Amino acid sequence: MPHPQVLRDMALFVEVAKRKSFSQAAAALGMPISSLSRRITLFESAVGLRLLDRTTRKLVLTSYGEAYLNQATRLVEEAQRTFDDMVSQAKGPSGFLKIAVPPDFWVLRHLSGVISEFSRDHEHVQIHVDLRPAPVDLASDSYDLAIAIEEPRETSLIVRKVGELENGLFASRSYLLAHGRPQHPKELSQHRFVLPSQGASANWSLTRGSETVAVTVGGPVSCNSLSLARRFVVSGQGITSANLINVERDLVTGKLERVLPEWRLPPTPVYIVTTSRLLPAKARSFIDFATKRLNAILTTAARGMPIPESSDIDPSRDYSTAPVFALRS
Repeated sequence: MPHPQVLRDMALFVEVAKRKSFSQAAAALGMPISSLSRRITLFESAVGLRLLDRTTRKLVLTSYGEAYLNQATRLVEEAQRTFDDMVSQAKGPSGFLKIAVPPDFWVLRHLSGVISEFSRDHEHVQIHVDLRPAPVDLASDSYDLAIAIEEPRETSLIVRKVGELENGLFASRSYLLAHGRPQHPKELSQHRFVLPSQGASANWSLTRGSETVAVTVGGPVSCNSLSLARRFVVSGQGITSANLINVERDLVTGKLERVLPEWRLPPTPVYIVTTSRLLPAKARSFIDFATKRLNAILTTAARGMPIPESSDIDPSRDYSTAPVFALRS
């Protein structure tokens, strides 16, 4: 039978190796750096191999450490999941759940309701939500999961596609009255655009049925915030591309109008991202819960229908039949 300290030291090694920092790992674990460093040194002595190379500026894994990390991570995660499952059977999912989400309007309006409903149903789970633009370092910042609107570049992350946000072109009535309403994508080059990404111009592809038109658009204003781009456009600065769900209220109140409504921009996928498939009960429960709710919200928005509040969503109903929506496990 292994000594009880072996698994603990293995977990400490995994935490340090994933963060590549003793100070960050110690802060996450709530223990002194000196104690953590001593335990890792004793662990290396017990193993008989140097797993980490330490310098004053950085910490790197040795070849032995790289090989051992994958095995150790799997064992530690399986042990943690077994423990969480036992706890959840006794009193339901519990613990601290840290989530990163993008600072977009639809997140603030709709995902907040989903999280609130989950919190009411899972009283032993404490939730912390960080508004963080991509990319997010899940491991270094101790996130259990992230909601993302672009697929992470790191191939080691586990990505679950939840749905898609329909995109379109939008402008204020004052701008359209002053500059004219485009009748075809080829006319867009004659208009001012507020670009929701850095640069003076952008290349977009619009489709209508089997027809596709590539256009180059530009304007004097760009920003890295969809919410700020919306404000510029509401004030009459030009046309912008936006998620339909982000401007639904503006369309209802008349602050914005859809430009070339029969033409479609590529949709924006929505993902739930984790560092592992072996998740604690608190994360698994939230992912299952949020996937059903977001399924309903995004599908309803794609159909141009009023979006129900999260409390009005029927979790037994299949909302995934909209043609623009896809799920994968």
